[in-house]
Amino acid sequence: MHAMFFRRRAGAALLAGAALALGATLAQAHHGWSWADGEQTTLTGTVQAVSMAPPHPMLQVKAADGALWQVDLGNPSQTERSGFTGQTTKAGDAITVLGNRHKEHTRLHMKAVRITVGGTHYDMYPERLRN
Repeated sequence: MHAMFFRRRAGAALLAGAALALGATLAQAHHGWSWADGEQTTLTGTVQAVSMAPPHPMLQVKAADGALWQVDLGNPSQTERSGFTGQTTKAGDAITVLGNRHKEHTRLHMKAVRITVGGTHYDMYPERLRN
C-alpha cells in the first residue's frame, strides 16, 4: 500500500512539474514582444483559419509562396477594441498583416500590429504603428 501511495505522489509531482514548465514556455512564447523582431514587416496572403480561443486570438495565413504563418492578434480585449471579431474574416479571404515576425526567421510566426481585411484596418496595437 505504501509503495502505491509513493508512486501516485511521485507521478502527481512529475505531472505538476511538466505542466508548470509547459505553462512557462507558452507564456514566454505568447506574451510580450521579446520574441519578436524590432523591424515591422508586411505579410499578404489568404486566411486559412481563425481562432478566438485563449490565451489570445490568432490566424493562420497562407502566403503567396505557400508558406503557412501563425499570426498572433492582440489579447482578447485589445482585439475586441480593434473591432475584429470571429466573424470579421473567414478561410479564403485575402488579408494583409503589418507586424513583427519572430526573431528566428525560420519560424513562420508574427505578432500583428494591424490587419487589413476587405479594405478595413483593425489596429491591434495602434501605438506601435509607424508612419
